[in-house]
Amino acid sequence: MGTESIAVREVRDSDMDAVSDIYGYHVRHGVASFEYEPPDAAELRRRSAAVRAHGLPYVVAERDSRLLGFAYASPFRLRPAYRYTVEDSVYVHPDTVREGIGRRLLEAVIAGCEAAGRRRLVAVIGGADERSISFHRRCGFEDAGRIEGAGWKHGRWLDLVLMQRGLGPSTSLPPDDG
Repeated sequence: MGTESIAVREVRDSDMDAVSDIYGYHVRHGVASFEYEPPDAAELRRRSAAVRAHGLPYVVAERDSRLLGFAYASPFRLRPAYRYTVEDSVYVHPDTVREGIGRRLLEAVIAGCEAAGRRRLVAVIGGADERSISFHRRCGFEDAGRIEGAGWKHGRWLDLVLMQRGLGPSTSLPPDDG
């Protein structure tokens, strides 16, 4: 199916059961998240509220009222000097991988971050997953580093790959609030 029938919109609290199902799959079977146990919908609701309290985007993709994925940006670090740098998270339902949903979600997150005045978007890719690395490269990210053996999950050490891309005027100009 084409991406033209996919709607990308802001998350609602009522989406959290479906978000929990998608994220839970990735926690249990994947390496993108270093969590061991999937959080429940109430915890994901709390996390979503925290993202939005920072003025950052949290979006979902749906087709025919079925949630296909979600994405958001969160603060990269909490100290004040980092406030213009954010980290992306993108999760797609396992049945809809390679349908362009992740790209649509990430494009919406990028636009939301730019509108919020952020300057740098960082991807922290768990397990050094090659599909995620390629996906981020196609979306304008560049390599920024690798942390070997950063986490232990599924009986093995997992690396983290760091990638980055500029937003808006990037770091070529000082921020508006100076």
